[in-house]
Amino acid sequence: MSKDNEYTTLLKKQIAEIGKEVRYLEFKSNYQEADRLGKYISALSNGACLDNKEFGYLYFGVEDETLILLGTTFDASRTKARSNQNLEFFLRQYITPKIDFKIEEFYDESGNRFVVFTIPSAKGEPTCFMNIPYVRVDSSLTDLRPYTEWMRIIYNSQKDWTAEIITDATIEDLDKDAITKAREGYKQRYPDLAKECDSWDDKVFLDKACLTIDGKVTRATLLLVGKETSAHRLNHIAQIVWKCFQDGQVFGDIYTIPFIRTTSELLGRIRNYRFKIYPKNSLIPAEVWKYDTESILEGMHNSIAHQDYEAKARIIVTENQDSLKFQNDGSFYEGDYKQYITGEKTPKSYRNPALVKAMVNIKMIDTQGYGIHKMFQSQKDRYLPMPDYDLSTSNEVILNLPGTIIDENYSLMLLANQDLTLTDAVLLDQVQKGHSISPEAVAMLRKRKLIEGRLPHIFVSKNVAQATNQKVEYSKHKGLADKQCEALLLDSLKDHGILTKKEIVRLLWDVLSDQLDEKQKNTKVYNILRKLRESGKIVNKTIGNKSQWSLAKT
Repeated sequence: MSKDNEYTTLLKKQIAEIGKEVRYLEFKSNYQEADRLGKYISALSNGACLDNKEFGYLYFGVEDETLILLGTTFDASRTKARSNQNLEFFLRQYITPKIDFKIEEFYDESGNRFVVFTIPSAKGEPTCFMNIPYVRVDSSLTDLRPYTEWMRIIYNSQKDWTAEIITDATIEDLDKDAITKAREGYKQRYPDLAKECDSWDDKVFLDKACLTIDGKVTRATLLLVGKETSAHRLNHIAQIVWKCFQDGQVFGDIYTIPFIRTTSELLGRIRNYRFKIYPKNSLIPAEVWKYDTESILEGMHNSIAHQDYEAKARIIVTENQDSLKFQNDGSFYEGDYKQYITGEKTPKSYRNPALVKAMVNIKMIDTQGYGIHKMFQSQKDRYLPMPDYDLSTSNEVILNLPGTIIDENYSLMLLANQDLTLTDAVLLDQVQKGHSISPEAVAMLRKRKLIEGRLPHIFVSKNVAQATNQKVEYSKHKGLADKQCEALLLDSLKDHGILTKKEIVRLLWDVLSDQLDEKQKNTKVYNILRKLRESGKIVNKTIGNKSQWSLAKT
């Protein structure tokens, strides 16, 4: 069947059987403005989930009240959205999480042209446009969030890929050493059950740890304790790729199941060693590990637990000279990493509940949201830069874990100021890296005298600078005050009699704050000259194209 016939048949069938617009089906005679179209995509995706449909549909070329097939002139490829953006690019930019909606045109037997948006159902979380989820209520588009029961249904709608039973797999497909390692983790997680655990046979233990379900092997079972030779039963690549860039050489390896064992093997390949940080005015160094072992495992285990396995992608661990990078498919499932830094947020749901539950029971991860908090706290305790998730997207989570000092003064600051909170350290780390922080954070740090300067040029304050040997950098950041610049200029005019504007700029340029750009420095010089002239202290005259300045005669 041709595409035209396929879509025409589907459209006529939907009109005949449903006979009206519903939560997953919308008809328009012609184009709607871009923002409204984005809201429709969100609403139809969420509506399809609520109505247990695989897709929602938005047709252009059908009159919404009469359902008469009129055809349309709307062409998505030629239509522009805000700022002259391509319409489809605009929509994909603001629809979250990313869904693979399709835009196609077709013709009916009368030659009428139609456009259809085929929109995947929301899975596990509402589909949003510009961070707001929408839904159709009667004939109106509205914010979904007040409809808490519908929100609950959508959040509980995710099909758990890891919980699916593998019908042709048995306990013989499992790795004995991996099961032993899982037992050790289980006993650490539940010490009161340690003796009892030793008396369980493998079948009982696997069920108790939720590695199997009623004795049946699931995808989660194979991912964690399955034999490498049974990986094909997963219908997934199930691999962690390790790439290492060291001293101009590139090498690596590939690790597959059982992940409870192979992640430890990969950990053993990563170059980890102790190095020293020397505090100023002290002969006793602080000695720290390049990486914290728990942080490395946290990065790998989180990638396994939160991977979007339906994307059929591999997890990638990249070891650079001075950092580790962990990449897995799938966005942060609930919230963003900043909400977990302090350890206060506890996630309500997970992308892979069966896998997460098993990993918790065998002590590979926890469910309290403390993993990210522990990584940040570990970096602070070892005086190293904070982890970064800044390259993460709606389709991928990327964790960068620094393994060396980026800015020596920042590490010395942590050494000298042991009472700084984790929040202080994270914010100051952002300042040190030149990243932007919120005006509220700037105000808080300024109030506590940890930073100075004006946005966007903020820098570590004098109090911290004195403790961390940043005195010179601080002075350069701050620059001379206006009164000092005026005194310097007057003294120079007293010594030399006449200075040109160009010479005055050269005189003052390097003593002005290095946080000012060229235009701001020129404005500063102009204001100093204007103030001194208006106060009668200096005069100027122009000879040719040169402005000459001298002391006023008293």
